[in-house]
Amino acid sequence: MALVPFDDRDGWIWMDGEFVPWREAKTHVLTHALHYGSSVFEGERMYGGEIFKLTEHSERLVRSAELLDFTLPWSVAEIDAACKATCEKMGMEDAYVRPVAYLGPEQTSVSALNNKPHLAIAVWDWPSYFDPEVKKKGIRLEWAKWRRPDPATAPTTAKAAGLYMICTMSKNAAEKRGFSDAMMLDWRGYVAEATGANVFFVQDGVIHTPDVTHILNGITRQTVIDIARAKGIEVVVRHIRPEELSTFSECFLTGSAAEVTPVQQIGEYTFTPGDLSLGLMEDYGKLVRRIA
Repeated sequence: MALVPFDDRDGWIWMDGEFVPWREAKTHVLTHALHYGSSVFEGERMYGGEIFKLTEHSERLVRSAELLDFTLPWSVAEIDAACKATCEKMGMEDAYVRPVAYLGPEQTSVSALNNKPHLAIAVWDWPSYFDPEVKKKGIRLEWAKWRRPDPATAPTTAKAAGLYMICTMSKNAAEKRGFSDAMMLDWRGYVAEATGANVFFVQDGVIHTPDVTHILNGITRQTVIDIARAKGIEVVVRHIRPEELSTFSECFLTGSAAEVTPVQQIGEYTFTPGDLSLGLMEDYGKLVRRIA
């Protein structure tokens, strides 16, 4: 099936406080964000007419912009309202929601003191990040060539567009070799995350997940930890060395797009999707869809 380009679709995009026809939602080629990466974004999911943890996403968008040294002129409440209005304008109750904030074209140089912040919000259908049939059996990942950067070199806790370039490169390389994704280490060599999702492992009924002090602490990650602990499952947050993967029986990824996705392979290590990861996948699905 041919892909529909994202610049050639029907609908509306919210831009700086007003709705613009989808095909006319444009910015200038000399926009600062295009040249210098001054852009932050969120990935959110709407289920049954409600955007899951919307306010947490809007709060993180504002924090990410501040970490990149620009301030959004919209409050968290105003961003929430704009996201809801965009979904309503598009007539969607189940959708992917993408707010993106960026600096404009007032000045095209490393300096951005005179550049104006902009905010755009688009929504579209996105039923599953990974192929549903593959997801049931667990996806396969290879080791990424690139590592998550040292926090002394980049604002690593921001959801900043520039931080995803090595993710794109790593995922492209993995898909070319028949894998679904790639697992990234941090700058010290500890297991960090996949290209767009956090990672969890299971050992003797206990969940282990990497410390995220210096990477993005996913909202889905936080939700799954809460679900697991509410069920009486112990969750250990710690540094994980790559060679430890041989001691884990299960593995799964979490993210707004990925939701909860079991993993069957990371490089030379294999896992079997079991009751714990499959149970959390079901529990998360019920939670976001408000199923008792």
